[in-house]
Amino acid sequence: MADIIVPALQQAINLITSGDPEVYATVYRTIYVAGLGTLLACLWSIPIAVFLGLYNFRGKWVIKGIFNALMGIPTVALGLLLFLLFSRQGELGFMNLLFTLNGIAIGEAILVTPIIVSFTANALGSADSQLRDLARTLGASGFRTNLTLIRETIWSIVLSLTASFNRCFGELGIASLVGGSILGETRVLTTSIAIWTNFGDFSLAMAYGIILMAIVVVLALIVSLIERLRNEDMGLNRLIFWGGLGGR
Repeated sequence: MADIIVPALQQAINLITSGDPEVYATVYRTIYVAGLGTLLACLWSIPIAVFLGLYNFRGKWVIKGIFNALMGIPTVALGLLLFLLFSRQGELGFMNLLFTLNGIAIGEAILVTPIIVSFTANALGSADSQLRDLARTLGASGFRTNLTLIRETIWSIVLSLTASFNRCFGELGIASLVGGSILGETRVLTTSIAIWTNFGDFSLAMAYGIILMAIVVVLALIVSLIERLRNEDMGLNRLIFWGGLGGR
């Protein structure tokens, strides 16, 4: 094992320091599809989460249960479904999204939608029971109360978005099936690892894996920092905010 890891680590360092344009392009494409996928998911996920978290209606638990279940959807199955939809014979073939970065991003946006919806809705639901009565006691309107609850859970929303980006960043099934792993076009870090493993070049595959893991670790540290800032600032921000709310 060491005879693979040590050369792979050396090769990973060489790939990064040599300025290989394909390596940097692969990292860029990975960040692009993960970032775009997360942003697209926000467009519909956050409004759905706010509605589920702040309002009660019949069948709400069913919808939340569906989103919770979809968090474990196999990426290969979703990638296959999107491949069929985006192919020329598919219903969405006219959009020419197959074997494109934008097609991968759309697939990853669908993938992380349940994560954003479930985490954000649960955070809002938990804050709802604790803060809604206090907001009304201080004379806040319904709209103002909802804004208060959203602000109180903003850190949880940020954490869900960071987790979603991380999920997109390390995704393989959609990137392989929808993107096709075309060299110089749609090949990302995860598909590069799979390709070089299939070719038997384990050192190069491990080198790309080390680069992938290094970026994932950085993202994990960012999440930890966000959580720490949240815990340190929550008391002060809440005191300031509720003081301002009571003065209205």
